[in-house]
Amino acid sequence: MLLLQFSTSHYCRKARLALGYKQIDYDVQNLTPGIHSLKLKPLTGLTTVPVLLPQLQEQPSVIADSTEIFRFLETYQPSPPLFLPDTQQQTEAWLLEDWLDESIGTATRFVYYDFRAGKGKHIDPSFFSQLVIQIVRRQYGINTAAVDLAAQRLDKGLEVLRSRWSESSYLVGESLSVADLAAAALLSPLALIPQYRQQYPWLFERIVHIHHLCGEPLPPGMREE
Repeated sequence: MLLLQFSTSHYCRKARLALGYKQIDYDVQNLTPGIHSLKLKPLTGLTTVPVLLPQLQEQPSVIADSTEIFRFLETYQPSPPLFLPDTQQQTEAWLLEDWLDESIGTATRFVYYDFRAGKGKHIDPSFFSQLVIQIVRRQYGINTAAVDLAAQRLDKGLEVLRSRWSESSYLVGESLSVADLAAAALLSPLALIPQYRQQYPWLFERIVHIHHLCGEPLPPGMREE
């Protein structure tokens, strides 16, 4: 299988966690933001990553979107299961996954790219890196007011996750679900922002645990103790 991705995308990390958890061998092709659409649009009609090319007989030729990749992988290789056996719990997991995708993942992007353009510029001050950051900021309308709202949304969202993870090792039920993978991936960019590492140590403990379960290398900003 081949995963088309941006190497720094937290949505692509979400797909990699699922592939790792399923213990499926895959390769990655890192695309260049901006010109990536030249490759993706003919394949999917869209310009977003991740995109999975199964490269297998009797399987779809292309799957776009991390949520659809979850669905495909569960059908292709049901074990170990990523979907919960209880239908009601699985519905709850999908609702959380969608909220994380549409709200928390977006808020993380705003806060992260604002940090990388300012106090975190030292992480990679190269011309190309800063150019990509500015392209992303313009593309998504990342400005001071939007970042403030995103930070507030993150604070509220993290309280919801803290409450759930304090009661159980998993966000829904008694085993790993699509909700856990989404949370671990979509919040991972915060590891590079000192205030989040200091204020939410429990979050990064969960991110480490889930990455270990999936056999995926830890995100930037997190190292083995």
